Amino acid sequence: MIALVVFAHGSKVEAANEAVREVARRVQIRGGYVTEAAFLEIARPDLASAVEALAGRGATRIVVLPYFLAPGRHAERDLPRLIDDIRARLRDIHSNVRIDGAANLDGHPALVGMLIDRATAVLEGS
Repeated sequence: MIALVVFAHGSKVEAANEAVREVARRVQIRGGYVTEAAFLEIARPDLASAVEALAGRGATRIVVLPYFLAPGRHAERDLPRLIDDIRARLRDIHSNVRIDGAANLDGHPALVGMLIDRATAVLEGS
């Protein structure tokens, strides 16, 4: 089974964490993959817990999708380190599970269109 993890920073504002969980649910519905949300800090589950849960449910390939708009410390340094740590732990428990990280959202061609859509909505509403 292939599974996805939508990975975000985490917030003290629970509505922000729930928005990430909702994105994960929508990715699951639209993509057809088993999908979980996970957080770097503050909110739960953390990435290791989400990956372990997915592996326990039978996932053999897990792709971590960073929910970050731009490259930065979390996307460029923290996430690769976390994935490496999780890989090391999985070797002993779930040796058949492969975990990889995707690129952050920066540079994706859909971002420009989304910004234009937001601007158009404001301009048409004024």
